[in-house]
Amino acid sequence: MDISEFTVEVASEEHVKYVDEILATIEDAAKVRGTGIARRKPEYVAQKIREVKAVIALHGERFAGFSYIETWEGKHYVTTSGLIVHPDFRGCGVAKKIKDLTFSLARIRWPHAKIFSLTSGAAVMAMNTALGYKPVTFAELTHDEAFWKGCEGCVNVDVLRRTGRKYCICTGMLFDPEEHLPAKIPQEVLDRIKKIDAEKSTS
Repeated sequence: MDISEFTVEVASEEHVKYVDEILATIEDAAKVRGTGIARRKPEYVAQKIREVKAVIALHGERFAGFSYIETWEGKHYVTTSGLIVHPDFRGCGVAKKIKDLTFSLARIRWPHAKIFSLTSGAAVMAMNTALGYKPVTFAELTHDEAFWKGCEGCVNVDVLRRTGRKYCICTGMLFDPEEHLPAKIPQEVLDRIKKIDAEKSTS
């Protein structure tokens, strides 16, 4: 299967129908890896899609992959989270396409925010490095308690607690926008973002 067979795009209302399958795929992958996950409700993921904060991959009409964006500390920090590829489509380059687009979307929406990642996966570390992330100490990541609460579902959370949240099994990685040129994203997506921002300012 070739990457050209997949559509990777910023998710919109028409993709909300895939939410249950997205969540089931994330949970199944966590069981296989033997790790915990920050559990999300269907309404939460649907909201991310509607707020232009998610990227989806499709193979025809079949769900192939997904990721979403979260902001922390007044949007000074951003994470691209929940990156998942359906088992039927792994090894085709889908994860990298999703990661690249989610990263570009985050940079366009919050150009001055620092983008960070906590991961124990070699593949994700490699993708992060290619995008310009650097390994950092946990002290350089967000101090938002809501973010760290997400680690409570992980089987390794005891390590995080014992070290006073200084380190864990995961590696902290950070992208500093001051060191890089602006990202590019389709005009259609920029128009959707402007529309949402305008609606929020009048509500």
